[in-house]
Amino acid sequence: MIQRVLKSGILKKWNDKKVIVVTGSRQVGKTTLLMDICREKGEFLLLNGDDATTQNLLSDFSKKKWESIIGKHNTIFIDEAQRIQNIGLGVKIIYDQLPGVKAIISGSSAIDLNSEIKEPLTGRKWEFSMYPISWEELVDHSNFIEAQSDLENRLIYGMYPEVIMNDADKKDILMELSSSYLYKDLLEYDGIRNPKLLSDLLKALALQLGNEVSYNELAQLLQVDRATVEKYIDLLEKTFVIFKLQALNNNQRNEIKNSRKIYFYDNGVRNAILQNFNPLSLRNDVGALWENFLITERIKKSNYEKTYAFQYFWRTYYGQEVDFVESQNGNYHAFEFKWNEKKKVKPPSSFKKSYPEATFKVVNRKNFTDFV
Repeated sequence: MIQRVLKSGILKKWNDKKVIVVTGSRQVGKTTLLMDICREKGEFLLLNGDDATTQNLLSDFSKKKWESIIGKHNTIFIDEAQRIQNIGLGVKIIYDQLPGVKAIISGSSAIDLNSEIKEPLTGRKWEFSMYPISWEELVDHSNFIEAQSDLENRLIYGMYPEVIMNDADKKDILMELSSSYLYKDLLEYDGIRNPKLLSDLLKALALQLGNEVSYNELAQLLQVDRATVEKYIDLLEKTFVIFKLQALNNNQRNEIKNSRKIYFYDNGVRNAILQNFNPLSLRNDVGALWENFLITERIKKSNYEKTYAFQYFWRTYYGQEVDFVESQNGNYHAFEFKWNEKKKVKPPSSFKKSYPEATFKVVNRKNFTDFV
């Protein structure tokens, strides 16, 4: 089992009364991690929200019913809780009326889970985000030299636990993940009436990796209206498939406004959508894969370490750009990503003028470990 960084963060919050909420895409290891923690803490009850029997059992809530279900267990773990209607109200009863019971819930979709738990569990929960394996976790699992030698595979096949642990079947695992399982909650959501449109949109986003994305152009390409494109992208974000990076704009002259880039939480999923697992030497998208990998790893690091940084890209109307900018405590840190360590890059003059105190660093395959 690959040890997860998130474990220590959860354990630090375990002994208070609050509910532990862990979200992340399917197959990132939420169940494995939480069951490992629950076993360490003693007797626990596992309920699977994907199971129809469990859904029927939890169709209504009361203190007496919870007491009957939980019995002598001191911990209850509700997996895939977004599948259970009114789960927030149900867990609130545990928190308010069963003080000796620790409640843990996980979810692979924020479509329903956030709306279900936001109000009932306000002030009653600790929330954690979980991602595919991080670079730090990969190094700790093997060692730095092995991880470094495996870097090209990680850019192609990504960081899902099952992919890393089952190298011989990695393509089949990714194709299955990207074709159905990853979107299980999304495909059953009422707002998705056209699975083919979802597939076509994902392919279009995969091809535009690292580039600015225009909703209007996507709408024209897919022959739908802009509102539909926005809705589908929002739902893909809420099921932890993609995420947006907004343009940095402080009303400086010439900075672009209201633009975004879209990245995938995992390179392997992106490549599976395109059915392209060619080695880097045969690809023309190495720069985009490197950028996606680094930004995703930085997001994992920022969330696990709780650095609370705002993250952007930067570009002017005249084409000057910076791949990635972080703002933390009013300070800006700019990064340019280059797979080839021999490439020399200077910060754009307009950026230096607008943000004279900002730091600037080129991140390549020789020095990237400090960044991730």
